[in-house]
Amino acid sequence: MLLEIYNKFELTLARGEGVYLYDDKNREFLDFSSGIGVCALGYNHKFFNQALKKQIDKLLHTSNLYFNEEALKAAKNLAKASQLSRVFFTNSGTESVEGAMKVAKKYAFNKGIKNPSFIAFKNSFHGRTLGALSLTANEKYKKPFKPLISGIKFATFNDLESVKKLLNEKTCAIVLESVQGEGGINPATPEFYKALRKLCDERDILLISDEIQCGMGRSGKFFAYEHSGILPDVLTSAKALGNGVSVGAFAVSEKVAQNSLKAGDHGSTYGGNPLACAAVNAVFEIYAKEKILSKVAKLTPYLEKTLDELISEFDFCGERRGLGFMQGLSLNHKIKVADVLKKCRENHLLLLSCSKNDLRFLPPLIIEKEHIDVMAEKLRTVLRGF
Repeated sequence: MLLEIYNKFELTLARGEGVYLYDDKNREFLDFSSGIGVCALGYNHKFFNQALKKQIDKLLHTSNLYFNEEALKAAKNLAKASQLSRVFFTNSGTESVEGAMKVAKKYAFNKGIKNPSFIAFKNSFHGRTLGALSLTANEKYKKPFKPLISGIKFATFNDLESVKKLLNEKTCAIVLESVQGEGGINPATPEFYKALRKLCDERDILLISDEIQCGMGRSGKFFAYEHSGILPDVLTSAKALGNGVSVGAFAVSEKVAQNSLKAGDHGSTYGGNPLACAAVNAVFEIYAKEKILSKVAKLTPYLEKTLDELISEFDFCGERRGLGFMQGLSLNHKIKVADVLKKCRENHLLLLSCSKNDLRFLPPLIIEKEHIDVMAEKLRTVLRGF
């Protein structure tokens, strides 16, 4: 039996096709959650499946004592997309954050800084392991597991002055989600991101961009920081990177690579294994062939317009926030988001929540206009019942 960690819904999913999921009773559900942003290419994508089957017949695992072709190719793909130089593959998003923290600590250590500190942000979420949890603002996630890593300070998102007040000679990195997810769908403004980049350059501290949920095309660009015209020192990635296969990564600039982790400082038994990296390479190939980025960019205004129409129609719907196919819609105190999600499932629509009482929309990146229309009609039917 499974350890009772998750509050699971009374729904057993059996298979998927395109943007639809089917339960063990063969009932069809329109999926606007994509496995919490993982299944960017939807379900049962033939090219993706064939790439994995082909790799299974060749090689599953070698350990990192040796090179493997898929890992080398995947590193080149991610380096090109991120515009960073060096890549380390992990098994998950939270592992990528842990690795990024070690990068920053080693970078500070090499400069002679003892007990380095981080600046993160209120409403942030970076993962469940102890290091990543230390960067996460929500106290309810942290309280049972203290003491966590010390020296983490929390600034106000999109407020440069709040960051400046926390800076000192011990600061080794500023860590932010380019679009906050769990804490509410809040994009970093271009002005804020540029100011952070300038601040980090002036003080020789690292800018770490967490793109685990908002990256890999969800914003209409490979990574959401591109909308601000900046380049971070460290990127964390996962979720859509493997389209359902467990894989993550962190990437760093050449300067950081030369002045941080060296042989023996970090490792992962399964990180970068051939099967996971074959999934990564298939994702990049499909993105190119199917023009996924331009598809998201082109369809985003229609998704935004559709959600705005729902806000106009229902007085208990508040503001919409987001970027690309990562959108949030706040609900006021009159109704509870959990009740809305339950009714959506009964109406064969899968959505997510975030923050205190917000709906979260993370559809597969392959949706068409017609799927947005179906989603809106199903959600409208649900909201009319409140």
